[in-house]
Amino acid sequence: MLRVEMLCTGDEVLHGQIVDTNAAWLANYLFEQGLPMSARMTVGDNLSALVAALTERSLRADILIVNGGLGPTSDDLSALAASTAAGEELVEHPEWLAKIEAYFAERGRVMAPSNRKQALIPANAEMIDNPVGTACGFALQLNRCLMFFTPGVPSEFKVMVAQEIVPRLRERFDLPDPPLCLRLTTFGRAESELASQLDGMPLPEEVVLGYRSSMPIIELKLTGPAHEREAMELAWQQVRAVAGESAIYEGTDDLPTQLAGRLRQLGLTLAIGEHFTAGLLTWQCQSAGMPVVSGEWLSSLGAGSADKSADRNLAGARQSSAEEASPLQKLARQAQDLAARHGAQLALAVGNLEQERLSLALHTPDRSYAQTVTFTINIQRHGLKTRQEVVSLMALNMLRRWLNGWPVYADHGWIRTTDTLA
Repeated sequence: MLRVEMLCTGDEVLHGQIVDTNAAWLANYLFEQGLPMSARMTVGDNLSALVAALTERSLRADILIVNGGLGPTSDDLSALAASTAAGEELVEHPEWLAKIEAYFAERGRVMAPSNRKQALIPANAEMIDNPVGTACGFALQLNRCLMFFTPGVPSEFKVMVAQEIVPRLRERFDLPDPPLCLRLTTFGRAESELASQLDGMPLPEEVVLGYRSSMPIIELKLTGPAHEREAMELAWQQVRAVAGESAIYEGTDDLPTQLAGRLRQLGLTLAIGEHFTAGLLTWQCQSAGMPVVSGEWLSSLGAGSADKSADRNLAGARQSSAEEASPLQKLARQAQDLAARHGAQLALAVGNLEQERLSLALHTPDRSYAQTVTFTINIQRHGLKTRQEVVSLMALNMLRRWLNGWPVYADHGWIRTTDTLA
């Protein structure tokens, strides 16, 4: 089996000043291509450390993808490190220099002298095109290892891997078929609880059941070779049964994306009012392409957009009854008002989180739903963003359950429904 490794470069990556999203993306992308990564390491902007790392990896790996260090500044050292490790000179490629000059000219700019450095690659290296940037990628054979040098800019890196590097690997190596990976995401269940019911499940030797915990979800993954599909799908039925209604989606498309497709298919639009989630729910829904017609801030008393004359008239007409209404009734009316004012068939309203309790409302063409939930764990121990993500997912889960024709109210492990709208 081919040993595929990654070498990430840069002080800002090594010291944690930026998150290395390229490494996570590459690991997943190569896995899907049937080339699971064996190892990855990070080295700072230090020439001797880079040369040592390249030399060491060249004796162990079959394929090494080096990311970063191809820019025009003095701390971009990947090309020099590669030439030093290989004992070769750096050679300027006139065709790439012309491409860099054209890149700047097309944008009405003059190329800085420092950009000439990006046309320098080791003498015996193969130049690899960068369709979207100025950094010249290249491939180099060092000892047993075929090395690919790529820019750190994510948009350039991903294009180069997909369009230039993987096709070269398919030409040169007999790559295995991509593995089969079945994914299911649960909400409101503890990892230990799921594992107690699933660990020990009989599986083929090459099939692995894995867990990924990322508050507030637990992802279950069944991974194995494609020729074990029949046995894996049989085992997957048991995974689904254990997950039950806590399974909120399967596959890699998240819940907002899957709900977006269902709402568009049904021709339904959605209005949103938020307090505790402070716009996160609206942003998640709009980013996924959900047909959202409005996203509003709700005060803790549920005033909504009280400065609008329509709202003032509506509030006046209901003043006496609203004074006697319960908090859940008020939130349900907010959801109903949101839908009416914006001509939406559906509306979600999120209340405020107080002492581990929070209320949510869903308005549908048939009726309005509202519930107060209590967290049986100390939700305050998590950061604000995580708590907001939990609540946003709870609101979306109400909508999902209604679309599925299930009871909208349901306990979910450490989330317990303590009051509902009659």
